Amino acid sequence: MDKLEALLLQILNENLKQIVISGPKKSNAADPEHFVRKIQIRPILLKGQLLFQAASYTEKQVFHENLSRQQAMEFIAKAMEDYKQLQAYGNGIKASVMSGKKGNLSVKSEIKLQEKREGENGEVRAALSHNREKEYILPKDEPVPFLVDLGVQTKEGRIIAGKYDKFRQINRFLEFIRDILPSLPRDRQISILDFGCGKSYLTFAMYYYLKIMNGLDVDIIGLDLKEDVIQKCNALKEAYGYENLRFLVGDISRYEGKSQVDMVVTLHACDTATDYALAKAVKWDAKVILSVPCCQHELNGQISQELLKPVLKYGLLKERISALLTDGIRASLLEEAGYDVQVMEFIDMEHTPKNILLRCVKNTHIRSKKNDNLGAMLEFLQGKPTLQKLLENM
Repeated sequence: MDKLEALLLQILNENLKQIVISGPKKSNAADPEHFVRKIQIRPILLKGQLLFQAASYTEKQVFHENLSRQQAMEFIAKAMEDYKQLQAYGNGIKASVMSGKKGNLSVKSEIKLQEKREGENGEVRAALSHNREKEYILPKDEPVPFLVDLGVQTKEGRIIAGKYDKFRQINRFLEFIRDILPSLPRDRQISILDFGCGKSYLTFAMYYYLKIMNGLDVDIIGLDLKEDVIQKCNALKEAYGYENLRFLVGDISRYEGKSQVDMVVTLHACDTATDYALAKAVKWDAKVILSVPCCQHELNGQISQELLKPVLKYGLLKERISALLTDGIRASLLEEAGYDVQVMEFIDMEHTPKNILLRCVKNTHIRSKKNDNLGAMLEFLQGKPTLQKLLENM
């Protein structure tokens, strides 16, 4: 048994936090985008089984592979033929391996055997499972251009103190994207339209995750009314080299630049602007809709029902009830249009402490049908929201 194998037998367990393999012995100037610069390995629990996830970092992408303990040992041994160093650390683990030009290895380790108390192994595995669930999609230690420009990261990739909320919010949004990936086409370019994109930090995050990290063929358009904001966004995307991302000045209700869109994103389009964006998505038969509505004023001015006056006479309560009803009605109307709809919470530090996100995925196995109870409720409230009118006129 050689020294590297003996070391790996000691450290490949739940106590390991991370292995970093870096310093490639040879560069690949001919194909730098696909050249793996660094490999990170960490333990994960998948369906109760301890595995080791290897993340291989190229210039613009990250490739993940889940390995058994034996597979991880073979993977690392092979990698050390091509890389200069390995660093490992964790609970009681501190080790380094240096590989010379002739392949000779220098192994230094400080392994403290942890005395296992009753139930400790289960606690470690539970914590490991919890950490896996909380793993961020964007790397915390790799600089991402738009995060640096946002002031979330330093140029070295460290998260700036006081910006963790922003970092978590961006990653939470990407979790919504990750969950709907199976619903998007893979046999052609994926068309995505972001209505009311604003400063577009989430639009940039979406492009980075889909194109750079996952290598998907995407075409993303951000649309907003503010010319100065759009101009700045286009300048940034040029600086980043994001070829399939563009920003346009335009009104949601009048936009006709696309005949087919696979995913529609509308975050904080004010009041009925959300309805126009949702109607456009239905018209395009979009596979996915992600919507965070705001400023739901329309129904507040329409509701007129004597039985509810004891509550609705309070302006604040009427405003909040109207907002919740508006989003509930939108969700039901989208279900009528053939979508599976989830109403979820989305934390957004830029606007209000809590927001509702509608995540809608087209269900090709069901036919659109009217919800009689929804019609009866709207008649009771004496309200007719814009989305209902737009869908009726299609």
